Amino acid sequence: MNDWTPDELMTVNASRALTAAKTCFVGIGLPSTAANLARRTAAPDLVLIYESGALGAKPTRLPLSIGDGELADTADAVVSVPEMFNYWLQAGRIDVGFLGAAQLDRHANINTTVVDRGPDRPEGRLPGAGGAPEIAAGCGEVLIVLRHSTRNFVDRLDFVTSVGHGSGPGDRERLGLRGKGPVAVITDLGILRPDPGTAELVLTDLHPGVTVEQVHAATGWPLKTADTIGTTAPPTDMELTALRALKAA
Repeated sequence: MNDWTPDELMTVNASRALTAAKTCFVGIGLPSTAANLARRTAAPDLVLIYESGALGAKPTRLPLSIGDGELADTADAVVSVPEMFNYWLQAGRIDVGFLGAAQLDRHANINTTVVDRGPDRPEGRLPGAGGAPEIAAGCGEVLIVLRHSTRNFVDRLDFVTSVGHGSGPGDRERLGLRGKGPVAVITDLGILRPDPGTAELVLTDLHPGVTVEQVHAATGWPLKTADTIGTTAPPTDMELTALRALKAA
């Protein structure tokens, strides 16, 4: 089976990034699809946590929102939102936070609040922050998944909703953010990771059939590339079958 789409390739690679994780704080949308796929493939023991208070959710279909009853019905436990954030997230008890974004900059800072639509036009309102700022601040590490275009990968955010690596090394520590921050950005073109010295995103992996030039053209700043760029493995038949069944449920 090799008739996968760019979105399927992105989702499969995002799910693989959770192989070593034990607990994952899941954002709705692309992150939720990838996390639920991971539990069905690469990480069957992964504990999915949603900000509505669902701990160990095992949805049989993709939840429509954090308030979807499927999450509570299939959870190991349901706690209050204050307990979720104070005791579980801010106390550093969650391995990985999985987030999406509307805009992302070179230091993996996220905007999900508002975008500038140009002269004489009102601001474009987005879904907003939700729990993303706390997830980005408090999880052990953060994964980000989004489609790759100059609309999404921008030189300067219109609004900073969630801090990734700020303006560079040392910013997270200065702000008192306990987690490592974003460790990978998975897109429909490849994978970007922060440079250890500058914390600036670097292209480290391409998906099959994608070129470096394509990624550069889809990025709103002069994206740096690793000395050696890897190629991600195509989806397996099992991964594609599981993903398509999940979406069809």
